[in-house]
Amino acid sequence: KPLPIYGNGKQIRDWLYVEDHARALYRVATKGSPGETYNIGGHNEFENIEVVRTICTLLDEKVPRSDGTNYEDLIEFVADRPGHDMRYAIDARKIASDLGWEPQESFETGIRKTVNWYLNNLKWCQRVLDGSYQRDRLGVLEGGDI
Repeated sequence: KPLPIYGNGKQIRDWLYVEDHARALYRVATKGSPGETYNIGGHNEFENIEVVRTICTLLDEKVPRSDGTNYEDLIEFVADRPGHDMRYAIDARKIASDLGWEPQESFETGIRKTVNWYLNNLKWCQRVLDGSYQRDRLGVLEGGDI
């Protein structure tokens, strides 16, 4: 299927690996001061098109297409959505200085882990796509302990 990219794909976002985000939330909950606000960021600002091309390159490496073409060939630029912000960014220095939190993953290691996770969980992905996944709780051990 085509990979639709809004506009020219130059919108910038700050990317953060999900486990870094969870660690930051835990740090805020356990070490933060009540009533304070802590911005969580990855210090990884990239254009959307760069992220998509990175994912395509990883997929070319891990699961090459049967027809020999690159995943990047599927990119299709579509009309941008009205009011689409060109950049989302925050200042995450406070969580670093006050709570000592910094992301453990770079963009490169985090995106690689993310792609690997999806490739290793294709059955779950298919259940999400076909509607049979009903938000079952994941990560629960026997006996109900997390």
